[in-house]
Amino acid sequence: MIVTLRILFSAILAVMIGSTIWASMQLSIFDGGGDVIRNPWGVMTLLDAYFGFLTFYVWVAYKERTMLSRVLWLIAILGLGNIAMAAYMLLELSRLPREAGPKDLLLRRDQA
Repeated sequence: MIVTLRILFSAILAVMIGSTIWASMQLSIFDGGGDVIRNPWGVMTLLDAYFGFLTFYVWVAYKERTMLSRVLWLIAILGLGNIAMAAYMLLELSRLPREAGPKDLLLRRDQA
């Protein structure tokens, strides 16, 4: 299970970084951004994405011990989206011992 998650989040991180580089080479994020806001589905897609980011962040805030770490991860997740989320998952997965299971990933380290 843990190996599968490592592969999954590595792939997500690679695809997100690659597609972000590709998209930024096609069009600056600051050019044409108003098109998204003028399109109702563009607004809904942004709301859906950011509510998903905040939902994931609730778990991150539970896992992280210090306020500084929580704030930095919030900024990273809201600024980088799935790139930061995949990086967080890979960091958490790298901290697990070999025999770890899903419970060890999901709970705080002192509760696992």
